[in-house]
Amino acid sequence: QVQLVESGGGLVQPGGSLRLSCAASGFTSGAYAMNWYRQAPGKERELVAVITSGGGRNYADSMKGRFTISRDNVKNTVYLKMNSLKPEDTAVYYCNAANRGRSYWGQGTQVTVSS
Repeated sequence: QVQLVESGGGLVQPGGSLRLSCAASGFTSGAYAMNWYRQAPGKERELVAVITSGGGRNYADSMKGRFTISRDNVKNTVYLKMNSLKPEDTAVYYCNAANRGRSYWGQGTQVTVSS
C-alpha cells in the first residue's frame, strides 16, 4: 500500500530551525518528483519546494535562501530543512510524490512558529 508519512513538525520560535521528514513506502520514490506543500488556516495550499527524480531543486520565492529540500533514495525519504522561520511559515506541511500524472499525498505535519 502506498504511503507517505511526514514527521518533524512542532512548535518553534521565530528565527529557529526545523527539519521535516517524509518517509515513503509501497513505491520507489526515487522515480518521482518529490514536493513539499503547505496550507495555513483559511488559505489555499501552496507549493513550497520541489526536488526532481534527477535531483534538481526549486523553491517558492519566499522560501529561497531559507529552506532546503533533499532526498535519500536508499532510505526512500525526502527532507525539508527550514531555517530562519517566521510566524507566516505556520501551516500544515504536506509531502507529495508525482510522476506522469500520478500523485500521492501524506497526511501532513503541523509547524507552528510563535514566540
